[in-house]
Amino acid sequence: MNNIDVSSQITAIGDLAKSVGLTTRTLRYWEEVGIIESEERADGAIRGYSPYFVRRIKFIIKLKYLGLTIKEMQDLYAAYGEAKETSQMIPKLIAILDKHTRMVDEKVSKLNSLRKEIVEYRQKMAQKHAEGN
Repeated sequence: MNNIDVSSQITAIGDLAKSVGLTTRTLRYWEEVGIIESEERADGAIRGYSPYFVRRIKFIIKLKYLGLTIKEMQDLYAAYGEAKETSQMIPKLIAILDKHTRMVDEKVSKLNSLRKEIVEYRQKMAQKHAEGN
């Protein structure tokens, strides 16, 4: 029989929010939209997050940083949740990351073009200023 106190492994929402740099409102919102779940401790004192969901929240933060939307995260969670196997989620994640890579490439291309225009315009203005002196 396992004598580990599972409730002691639950991280309180405030502690978790502070440790990962989020607000408790963000964590509650993620619960509302169904991309994470909290657990009630055995003593009912607090709601918090198991080690699994702490890891999941850190993963979601990375996905958010990569630009994934809440909808895309919901889709990933659904794909994972259907079989509770990472192998179910990986192809969907790869497709989403490929899409975001293409979007980033497009933005980089547009920014490079804009940078070129700014440099050219700056050179024209510098030349005009030099001619005026």
